[in-house]
Amino acid sequence: MAASDDPRDDAQSPANVPTDAPEEVHADAAAADGSKEHFDAARLGDDTDDRPRTDAPDPKEAAEPDDVIHQPEDVEPDSSAELPGKAQRVDAGGDEAPMDAEATRKKRAALVYNPTKVEPETLRARVAELAAEAGWATPLFYETTVDDLGDDATRAALDEKVDAVLAAGGDGTVRAVAEALTSTGIPLTIVPSGTGNLLARNLNLPLTDTDAMIRATFEGDIHPIDTGMARIRRADGEVEEHGFSVMAGMGLDAAMIQNTRDDLKKQVGWVAYVDGAARSLVNAKPFRVMYQLDGHRLHSAKVHSVLFANCGALQGGVALIPDASIADGRLDVAVLQPSGPLGWLGVWRSIVWDNSVLRKFRAGRRVLERRKDSSVRYLRGTGIELATAPAQPIELDGDEFGEATRIYTRIIAGGLSVALPKGHDTSSL
Repeated sequence: MAASDDPRDDAQSPANVPTDAPEEVHADAAAADGSKEHFDAARLGDDTDDRPRTDAPDPKEAAEPDDVIHQPEDVEPDSSAELPGKAQRVDAGGDEAPMDAEATRKKRAALVYNPTKVEPETLRARVAELAAEAGWATPLFYETTVDDLGDDATRAALDEKVDAVLAAGGDGTVRAVAEALTSTGIPLTIVPSGTGNLLARNLNLPLTDTDAMIRATFEGDIHPIDTGMARIRRADGEVEEHGFSVMAGMGLDAAMIQNTRDDLKKQVGWVAYVDGAARSLVNAKPFRVMYQLDGHRLHSAKVHSVLFANCGALQGGVALIPDASIADGRLDVAVLQPSGPLGWLGVWRSIVWDNSVLRKFRAGRRVLERRKDSSVRYLRGTGIELATAPAQPIELDGDEFGEATRIYTRIIAGGLSVALPKGHDTSSL
């Protein structure tokens, strides 16, 4: 998607960071204030590889009890029903099972599921039944917890040499499982659950036919898709790296997710984000960033939000980035720069009307070619680095991930294998 090379920059200097902040965080603030020297000196995008969290703890070791005897008052209450450790494996009946599974000569799948988003007994039984029909061994079952969104469980399953992994839960569960499977070659099956199912929607998967997706694990087509990686620096200088399948964001979109009420989301699904957006807009303030698309020059701009997309469709048929493809090896970026209260009308028109309606018709595309609108600016490349101050909220695939002063996002082309129903149409991907 074409974009001019001169974004609007009417930003004020960023707020001062604490004097005791790490040197890299001060560099991020100086970079956001326009210093190319500091931007280059504190880069996150240098020396990246294609795997996230290389320092992640071994899931089996994390699940083992330590030698310290704790008193009840020493331990914070755990909202995950006091499940111990990180990864949590259960048997077909839902009882706790040892992390080391019995060996088998047959192919074997693992199911990683969020017990609050599915009917565990029904799902486990159906996966086991269809696995047996296909001649596979009894699957391994892992429940997510507050301490493990699914990435530790997936790594534990990989240690057991599984041949496929099914993920059932919300977008956060799918994101965590996909992160652990990136660059392994082990296929992911998405069993649509929860409120969003954004990756499933972008793959045009059946959202209500659970059996079709489970069967895809054993007899479907395996298709490679791109996956995203986000390396972030916190306000205390700590650097983390996590995967995302659909999109990441910094700024207002992340604040919107933070302000979305969990109880409302359970009642009305993704429509609850409208409530979060309304409450976020009241106090929304632009912030200054310095950013650089890989292979391009530096830019400075005042923004409300920056979105980093692996694919472009949202719920309700809204096309955030209409030309985004999940299999083109490219990262699509949307920079939201509304000017004043009326500027948000331009953002709404660009995303909801222009992208989702006009761009579908030849006459509409001609109208868009003649229109000049800087409220939303689109970029495309293999990766982009952004620095700001003070720290801004971050989200990955709809889950809040705290705040960061710098983020580098990139695409791993064909980094994730997904299982699709036999004969599934991939021409639009």
